[in-house]
Amino acid sequence: MIVGIDPGKTIAVACISLDGRFLGCAHKKFADDGWVVSTIEKHGTPSIIATDKKKIGEEIRKINAIFSSRIFAPEKDLTVEEKRLLVKGANIYNQHELDAYAAAVKAYNTYSSKLKQAEHKSRAAGISSTDLIKAKVIAKYSISEAMLNKKSNRR
Repeated sequence: MIVGIDPGKTIAVACISLDGRFLGCAHKKFADDGWVVSTIEKHGTPSIIATDKKKIGEEIRKINAIFSSRIFAPEKDLTVEEKRLLVKGANIYNQHELDAYAAAVKAYNTYSSKLKQAEHKSRAAGISSTDLIKAKVIAKYSISEAMLNKKSNRR
């Protein structure tokens, strides 16, 4: 799954599946890392921790280290307008959760083409656990390596 995090005095978490489906979100004022981790784990294990800021904050790095996932940060801070377009149609009314959800959606959009390709090739090969293949592709396996469960030393 992909997890967007909006850190700060009020921290928010938004989770989406590797096929882009909304899984859930939550926010809490003065939350500690334990709350963030348990909130994420209610939905699964993240392959990506995403932020809406170009500069990756310490809170994002700490949570990412706990899960050994990849960090996604946009090339530039997401503007209010970009976030509005990313979350259009979402039934989320808390601004912190919207920011976290926008970060997750932006990360998904960045990887979606490769994830769809991995799903198509996996299904064509008769592999039903496509999320595992997608997670490996996010972890820098090629689709073929992920399907064979082997990683070459080329990277």
